[in-house]
Amino acid sequence: MVTKPALSLEDAPESPGVLTPTSNISEPSSPTLCNHCTNDPPLDASESSSGEIVKLGDTEVYISKPADNTDARLLLLLTNGVGVHSVNNQMQADHFARIGYFVAMPDLFEGNPAPSSANVPIEIDEKLGLLERFKMAMALIVGKGFLLDMWLARHTPVNTDPIIDNVLKHLEETYSEGKGYKTSHGIRVVGYCFGGKYALRLAARDDVNAVAIAHGTMMAIEDFKMAKKPVTLACAENDPMLADELREAGVKVLQESNVVHEVKTYQNVPHGFSVYGNYSDSHIKSSQEQVFKQFVDFLGEH
Repeated sequence: MVTKPALSLEDAPESPGVLTPTSNISEPSSPTLCNHCTNDPPLDASESSSGEIVKLGDTEVYISKPADNTDARLLLLLTNGVGVHSVNNQMQADHFARIGYFVAMPDLFEGNPAPSSANVPIEIDEKLGLLERFKMAMALIVGKGFLLDMWLARHTPVNTDPIIDNVLKHLEETYSEGKGYKTSHGIRVVGYCFGGKYALRLAARDDVNAVAIAHGTMMAIEDFKMAKKPVTLACAENDPMLADELREAGVKVLQESNVVHEVKTYQNVPHGFSVYGNYSDSHIKSSQEQVFKQFVDFLGEH
């Protein structure tokens, strides 16, 4: 039998049966994750990160320190589905550290990052007829949605919120007051894709100063209702992972709650565009830089 890895999960369209971010069907909702959430953007082979991964309690945390940490502010970076071992995510953390933040990026997934579509190939016999190939293609689509649904079922607020709370506790015990950052400066939070939902939920904490969210996924109206602290949103135009209906309803909630907020929408970019990567498209690279400036400016003001 001659086989060829002609298709992988990368080639499949998004499963129509993926989970939605809220069980209340009367509320606006969006799909959960896409390929941009579970695969790294392009990266030059010569690029590398400069921080380190440490163990705080039971959780691995990527730490990136500023050159001068005598008066540093803590920035908690919550990642997309690829997680803390992604060099792209690590370099994103390093960028914030270079401008003076003490950056902590926890493993939200307990060593179990989202299944990468590029790593789940399905081999198709080139001798199969058209009907058999169609059946294999459908299995590919269903399989992709199944894998993500199974993964998401293990990474809900019930599982994820305690990880974040414990990491913040251990960070204060290990690095605060002259050992890394000053607690008196409060906490800034940045969330990308999967991490966007949990960044928004942290806007309810008294010790958080401000939150920045880039193309968040799985966010629910209840998450917006929790927010008390300033929030900035960087969104991709026509992003299927954050439907216009949900975004507009969420912003209305922030307005009615008198929460300081801003929303910027970037055109002609894919979901996940602001995660650091060496894109060949100059427009995506420029938009990526604009989001970073948006976040730096907003967090600096709060």
